[in-house]
Amino acid sequence: MRAAIFNEVGKEVIDIYDDVEVADPGPGEVRLKLHAAGVCHSDLSAMNGTLPQPAPAVLGHEGAGEIIQVGEGVDQVAVGDHVIVAWNPPCGKCAACLGGEANLCVEIFFNIAGSAKFSRGGEPIFGFAGTGTFAEEMVLPQQGVVKIPNDVPYEIGALIGCGVTTGVGAALNTAKVKPGSSVVVFGAGGVGIAAIQGARIAGAAEIVAVDMVDSKLKDALRFGATMGVKPDELGTANAEINGPAGGFDYSFECIGLPETIRAAYDAARRGGTAVIVGAGSGAKNVEFNCFELFFMEKKLLGSYYGSADVRTEFSRLIRLWKSGRLDLEGMISSRMDLSKAQDAFDAMKKGEIIRQILTF
Repeated sequence: MRAAIFNEVGKEVIDIYDDVEVADPGPGEVRLKLHAAGVCHSDLSAMNGTLPQPAPAVLGHEGAGEIIQVGEGVDQVAVGDHVIVAWNPPCGKCAACLGGEANLCVEIFFNIAGSAKFSRGGEPIFGFAGTGTFAEEMVLPQQGVVKIPNDVPYEIGALIGCGVTTGVGAALNTAKVKPGSSVVVFGAGGVGIAAIQGARIAGAAEIVAVDMVDSKLKDALRFGATMGVKPDELGTANAEINGPAGGFDYSFECIGLPETIRAAYDAARRGGTAVIVGAGSGAKNVEFNCFELFFMEKKLLGSYYGSADVRTEFSRLIRLWKSGRLDLEGMISSRMDLSKAQDAFDAMKKGEIIRQILTF
């Protein structure tokens, strides 16, 4: 089968092969045919070493497809089911799952991240984050897929698999944005746009998008931001909305860099909430002084997978999409024409990773 593989950490180039093999499903595992996959900046972060990932590996962690084979003991899904890939599946039994924090469960994630379900010429190949959706087929534990209605397009499901859940969930689950509040979002890429939509759904009165790219700011306004500004314009926007000495009720950092994390903290008002959504490097640090941490009483929160339990969150997001409150078709069309999947693969081979939808 075809698959997109990166062979060396630090080398931002993907190679496309058509002779990759995938293992048969073992007990409790399922095999699915991928119909759509989303390209996320985290895939590039795996290639350049920002996120830990052994090579060679099939990239991709956002995807949707159809179950084509099940292993012994599988009882949650059946052949023919349409599913979304959940790259961090909850086991349902650990303290995190039983305590209402299923997104923090790593009982399954650590096992699949360290196992190689793909191979080429007898050489084992990992899947990024234990998945590997840039392949025509893949094998996962049954907990790693979530059944969806057959009328949900695969492209919609792929987006929900990570970026939308991460961004919308950061607003609804992690921050619990209140109606009438003021919000600022740093980074208007796919996750940032999802966070903007989450804040809009929650009823935020003002939503300011911060980015350096004009086209992204234009997108942000389309999806619910009330203002789009460059970083050096944020102070003026803050004063206009919150007063000269004010700050935002909620700030979201969707980039993963020390300087933007610090900026997100600074942008939150005293007693406000700064949510760190961007997947940054473990080798980089952010500095805070001891006085400001207690005196400002800001809440600095990490948001991992949108603080979401995928077993119920995917369904909620589908309902929001069906009701017209969550614009996912717009997120697809703003990134690329679906008919240009091959062009996307060609761009990836040159290291030009952007959020796109790839259909097989």
